[in-house]
Amino acid sequence: MKFAKIFALVAGASLLAASCADDLNLKPKYGLTAEQVYAKPENYINVLAKIYAGLSISGNNGPAGMPDIGGIDEGFSQYIRVMWNLQQLPTDESICGWADPGIPELNTMDWNDNSPFVSAMYYRIYYQISLANEFIRYSNDDYLATKDFTEAEKTEIRRMNAEARYLRALSYYHALDLFGNVPFADESVRPGSEPPLQIMRADLYAWVLDELNAIESTLPAARSAEYGRADQGALWALRAKVYLNASVYTDGAESRWAEAMADCQSIINAGYSLDPTYGYNFMADNHLSPEMIFVATFDGNRTRNYGGTTFLVHSHLGGSMNQADFGTTSGWQGNRGTFNWANKFTIPGDQRAQYLYLDGQEDTITDVGTFTQGIGITKWKNINRDSTAGVEPATFVDIDFPIFRLADVYLMYAEAAVRSGSNVSTGVGYFNLVRERAVGNSSQNVTSLTLDEILDERARELYTEGHRRQDLIRFGKFTSSSYLWQFKGGEQFGTAVPAHFNLYPLPGADLNANPNLDQNPGY
Repeated sequence: MKFAKIFALVAGASLLAASCADDLNLKPKYGLTAEQVYAKPENYINVLAKIYAGLSISGNNGPAGMPDIGGIDEGFSQYIRVMWNLQQLPTDESICGWADPGIPELNTMDWNDNSPFVSAMYYRIYYQISLANEFIRYSNDDYLATKDFTEAEKTEIRRMNAEARYLRALSYYHALDLFGNVPFADESVRPGSEPPLQIMRADLYAWVLDELNAIESTLPAARSAEYGRADQGALWALRAKVYLNASVYTDGAESRWAEAMADCQSIINAGYSLDPTYGYNFMADNHLSPEMIFVATFDGNRTRNYGGTTFLVHSHLGGSMNQADFGTTSGWQGNRGTFNWANKFTIPGDQRAQYLYLDGQEDTITDVGTFTQGIGITKWKNINRDSTAGVEPATFVDIDFPIFRLADVYLMYAEAAVRSGSNVSTGVGYFNLVRERAVGNSSQNVTSLTLDEILDERARELYTEGHRRQDLIRFGKFTSSSYLWQFKGGEQFGTAVPAHFNLYPLPGADLNANPNLDQNPGY
């Protein structure tokens, strides 16, 4: 059963502070004191579930009414939705036709420190961290020593402590990747203390690695945890991502290709496998896919909000598309891709190309607001693999969002191998497994690889999954003139933008609230 389906909102409080400086120093509000909540060992799972659910829900009521964060429409504020917008909309894979505040500037890479989606991601990250910090504070060994819980109960709570630390590390990884130098507080910072200090990007990178190393042995073995909960496979995948981007996070001071390959190999050895049908990974019963490593779980009846995969289905639906084919009854006519990205689908027989929708669509975009300009994408469907609709076919969907899946791991290994010049034949072999699944046979296998070929394969395999901005930065193509796409920099056929747009700015409101913070250069 999906973990998100069974959470009880004992810990269902909203931190509505305007500033992250406050968020990190406030206790979550329960209607009970924290001491009362943590007095019973059976309550811990409910609080942990709230932290997991923070990746999937937008508030305690859903789809609206009790938002976790303020300052933005609740439907826009859900964790996966704001992260997706920041990782996808400034790239060749996605462009959105809506004029809502904050969206046009993501399309054209012209955001600032007051941009609502930038601020929403920042505050969503720190809301998650604040919840995790409190749980970790009340589940560490010092606190457990004061309780008369049984040893079995304490052992289970220690495992949950490691899960909360994983979820906190995941959010700090997003802060590291998107914002760079950010405020930092762990469980030792007591509520009501001074505003948090700023940690430099390279130091946060090192902290995330240290934290993952510290909890690795406490998490359950890969593929042994309840679906939707973190295990060692999830940890290896996150750590491999951090290693893969080490050169970016340390400004070129450190490369960790061997370590990235080692974690990828651990995942591969654990027994994950590619789903034979690519599209099954993005359907309502994708929890059946054997390649899912860690997901944000969604359920049409229990995680109702306008973010996550509900957003991904509806926002890509419009034009001449048949809504019933997507297990829903409405399209929002927003997101589609550019021809610069679509032109990468040149592999004969590539089944991934079947989700590019061209009927009634013009490939050249002259008016961003016209949905029928741009390449339609039909990858996300609220349909089960037996062709029945998801639980709630009208609006909300059952599709889980794959934060980490095996095909990405194969491509990460291949990239690290090529960059390091070691284990290249093994990397080529893993690359070919992805390619073979795409075409159904080995006819398009390769015997050697270049970095550009790997980047293009990532574009074909992982599109609209929230990887593209990070990939383009790592390959030096996000802000530079070495690769242009429609409306990059605000011009119809693209232009370079200043390099400081490789990072998002800290919200101006948080800079005003916390004197310990300095803005990222260029803003």
